[in-house]
Amino acid sequence: MDLRSLRYFVAVAEERHFGRAAARLHMTQPPLSRAVRRLETDLGAVLLHRSPTGVALTAAGTVLYDEARLLLEQTEQLRARVAAATGPAALTIGILADSAQQAGTRLAAAFRRRHPGVEVRVREADLTDPTTGLRNGLVDVALTRTPFDDTGITVHELRADPVGVVLRTDDPLAGRAAVRLDDLAGRRWFRFPDGTDPVWSAYWTGPAAGPAADRPVVRTVNECLQAVLWSGTIGLGPLADALPEGLTSVPVTDMPPSRLVVAWSGADPGPLVRSFARIAAALLRPEAAPGR
Repeated sequence: MDLRSLRYFVAVAEERHFGRAAARLHMTQPPLSRAVRRLETDLGAVLLHRSPTGVALTAAGTVLYDEARLLLEQTEQLRARVAAATGPAALTIGILADSAQQAGTRLAAAFRRRHPGVEVRVREADLTDPTTGLRNGLVDVALTRTPFDDTGITVHELRADPVGVVLRTDDPLAGRAAVRLDDLAGRRWFRFPDGTDPVWSAYWTGPAAGPAADRPVVRTVNECLQAVLWSGTIGLGPLADALPEGLTSVPVTDMPPSRLVVAWSGADPGPLVRSFARIAAALLRPEAAPGR
């Protein structure tokens, strides 16, 4: 029995329905049902009467609900008192390109609820620095994508997203259901500026085809898309990303997935970074992501 399972149970008890509770918790119903079943097994008691229309608390469930609510309220009070005792705190979050869209309002709202007194600063990096400033000490934690040189950096995977090649809609390959990297041989790819992490650059900008001077240099996601739209170059991107009119993305079947990660420098990130990582893991895992 832990605080997360108690929060899950309280949500189900208050909503009287697993589906509504799952929506409230920003997760899908199956893992919520499994968590409550594990809680019942752990306590050796049936907590809910289940029916096609919803759930009702048993006598044991009523006792647990009252005690769990009190415990969760005390936990939040304890967090607030500890935060007040430590004084003002701040967290600088580095966000890379489309990872800002992945974070959305849900992650910000969840972190603010957990740490209302923390001043949060956000630094959005361009595609030349996949660590978003971790190496230079500009940020405390990064929401970014791999692969990159992670020497001295702790990386925690949130989920893996399939990758596609970004093409103009009038490209001969645009109508394909999928392609392989061999199908893209000889095509003109955009490239990142000199000095960009070579591991990162090799993953996203494809094999060199012709002189480097002939490959347009891009620094941002928008510049990547405009290079494809205006110059007919190609590049890779997560399939889930929205594209402007005139562009499409075709899955690349032999390309490893793009991994959305939370990362920090060193081994011990401190309590605020650990809390951010836990919240991000809960909200951005595949079963919790909207539309998945």
